[in-house]
Amino acid sequence: MTTAYAIPERRTWPEAAPTTVYTVASGDLRLAANTTCWPAQQAFEEQVREAFAAHGWETERAHGVDPETGHGFIDSQARGIEVFRSVPKDAPVVVVDAVWQYSHHVLAGLRAHRGPILIVANWEGQYPGLVGLLNLTASLTKAEIEHSILWSRDFTDEWARTKLGEWLETGSIEHDTSHVRDLGAVPDSDEARLGTALAEQLRDDHAVIGIFDEGCMGMYNAIIDDEMLNPTGIYKERLSQSALLAEMALVPDAEAEAALTWLEQAGLTFHWGQDDATELTREQVLSQMRMYIAALRIGDDYGVDAIGIQYQQGLKDQCAASDLAEGLLNNVERPPVRSRDGERELWAGAPLPHFNEVDEGVAVDALVTNRVWTAMGFDPATTLHDIRWGEEYDGEFVWVFEISGSVPASHNGGYDRSYSMRQVPMFFPKGGGTLSGVSKPGEIVWSRVFVMDGALHADIGRAHVVELPEEETQRRLDSTDHQWPIMHAVLHGVSRDQLMARHKSNHIQVAYAPDAEAADRALAAKAAMFAGMGLEVHLCGDVAL
Repeated sequence: MTTAYAIPERRTWPEAAPTTVYTVASGDLRLAANTTCWPAQQAFEEQVREAFAAHGWETERAHGVDPETGHGFIDSQARGIEVFRSVPKDAPVVVVDAVWQYSHHVLAGLRAHRGPILIVANWEGQYPGLVGLLNLTASLTKAEIEHSILWSRDFTDEWARTKLGEWLETGSIEHDTSHVRDLGAVPDSDEARLGTALAEQLRDDHAVIGIFDEGCMGMYNAIIDDEMLNPTGIYKERLSQSALLAEMALVPDAEAEAALTWLEQAGLTFHWGQDDATELTREQVLSQMRMYIAALRIGDDYGVDAIGIQYQQGLKDQCAASDLAEGLLNNVERPPVRSRDGERELWAGAPLPHFNEVDEGVAVDALVTNRVWTAMGFDPATTLHDIRWGEEYDGEFVWVFEISGSVPASHNGGYDRSYSMRQVPMFFPKGGGTLSGVSKPGEIVWSRVFVMDGALHADIGRAHVVELPEEETQRRLDSTDHQWPIMHAVLHGVSRDQLMARHKSNHIQVAYAPDAEAADRALAAKAAMFAGMGLEVHLCGDVAL
């Protein structure tokens, strides 16, 4: 019998040209961000082309500029899949990053690719290219896709050129990660006993993290499967951002106004304007107060121990930015919010830890920090930052840790040392204020929870925050996003390139301790709690247990 089935032919891929690398550029999903950042991407791609040419290799861009959008970024997962259909399967591929990028745009193509993969980023603060690189390497690490990473201001320096040659010759790059060592057996101490007891309590009693939609901004690395998460004692409550919007609509005007008045009386400076498209308006901030109140009430409904709001993409077209609400949730002192019946103050005298961008590694980290710091009698305010950029200053490397506004006021020294500016229009069309400031000098513990080799890992280390001259702080803000909060961080025993080589996320979690000795004790307790939860724990740099 003859059939008439439409049986497709197997796809064939082109042959790789000799001594040729194929480049791709993963971008944002937001058109405004892609068009604004495109000139910087073009300039960096030319620098990368020249660096390969110096080794005798040609670069072939795997996709062109879209005449309708005016930029040459891969701006969706579907577009990424289409692009990789024209890339020879065994050819060397380079992802060129000068901007923030959505890792899932290229993940499908890279997962199926057989040739060597390299991610390169420019060492600049202007756009978050380094942040994009770190997110992509974290995503590929979770996906168990072999790859290498490299960074340079313009790829004219000898170190970057040598590393590039190493990749062309061997298909991989080895970086120095000698600053990392496994925790091993936890030395007996009061801190170890505290961390172990807190881990046992968590695994016995369980905790719930509320998630307003997973998968923010293509961050594949930020999703931890339940089967991996649940053995730690942590369970997910999957919430809908539609429910958040609905709850916001139920918040009376008087309550939103009262929350804003509380912040003004606490000393938070708002940089008000009139133009809703480019300036901060009172109505934008009132929307953020409604979100803050709504998040606490929904959190109360579901009995959560921490909460995360995706915001990008869905809410960005519906309401003002989530960052101000997030920063308030992370702080002990904040506008009081009562239950719907008015009978109880919600989380009175305590934060409801918020994990920005629904990064579930941050959720685990924030929950652990909250419990350890609370048990030790320290301020439990904690937050994440992007590892944005950094430069030498006065003989030491000072990182720019920066995030879009979700920093607790206590990290800045209080509300009277904090301010709120309108969010960057190309990322936040509906506006909204930040919770910004310059992080106060002091001792911090930094850490990161991530997925590698099919298991949960935690890197943990020590750092201190320095105070830079006002003009240097402003220069760094102007070199990045001046609206956002900034931390001047100096890592202990971890160089710039070591952190870049090892860090498996665009985010880094930080929390203050009263002094250096207290920070060392808090780190020991936190490491013990991570270990007691079953995580693979790694000490980074100069760490004393």
